[in-house]
Amino acid sequence: MKKIAVASGKGGTGKTTVSLLLTLIASKKYKVQLVDCDVENPNCHIFLGSFPIKKEKIGVFYPVINLEKCSFCKKCQEVCEYNCLLVLDDNVLFFPELCHPCKGCLFVCPEGAIDEGKREVGDICWFRESDNIYFNYAVMDVGEARANPLIEELKKNLENDVDLIIFDSPPGANCPMVQAVNDSDYVILVTEPTPFGLYDLKIAWSVVNKLGIPAGIVINRDEGEDKIITDFSSQENIPVILKIPFSLEFARLYSEGVIKADFFPDIEEKMFNIIESI
Repeated sequence: MKKIAVASGKGGTGKTTVSLLLTLIASKKYKVQLVDCDVENPNCHIFLGSFPIKKEKIGVFYPVINLEKCSFCKKCQEVCEYNCLLVLDDNVLFFPELCHPCKGCLFVCPEGAIDEGKREVGDICWFRESDNIYFNYAVMDVGEARANPLIEELKKNLENDVDLIIFDSPPGANCPMVQAVNDSDYVILVTEPTPFGLYDLKIAWSVVNKLGIPAGIVINRDEGEDKIITDFSSQENIPVILKIPFSLEFARLYSEGVIKADFFPDIEEKMFNIIESI
């Protein structure tokens, strides 16, 4: 089983486009699972036209304080690196939006005054798009601040009988992106041939490089003036594995929720070369 993450330093570069094209093309030979890790704004299902066969709530740990047992010793407050607990003289305040559910407070409480609660943070959905395509995504509840618990849950629900797993990562180079690409065999960095695209590519590459994951660059909306990207790829020794030409017609179809895997000539052969080289 190969795991490929598709990432970018910013939104709008074509990350989802590449993930969908790779999924549809790879499914002609392999069993594929596409995982949409952009839990704040998942959109792969719009293009696949799928309806979930299963949907469940995602819950995370939160501390339930028993004030009758609590001695207000502040050990829970001290162990919390994210300051989600504030111990007063006769009360304990909990700030759920700051909690990274590590359960440290649960383990250090000497009085056994903390019980394990569960707080719902979003939904996870499963699909079976075709015989060769599995697909799932998660979406955060309104008001939630942390994407990582949902991405972690997605990565716990991977199929065992597939040849290829594709993670459509959230945009940016922050904690959710790291959670999505971590443990992948390869990362495809999608960029555009602009100064802004280069700036964010550098940030995304610095993260992937520190994680020690092999990577290649896809230049989207290419019009032949991509020296700004190819110079950087040569400098950092990152291969440019694919260039997707700029096309108003493709953009029009995409805006209508249509993705055509055979729209660009030779893209199928190039996509299979990417898969088989990993």
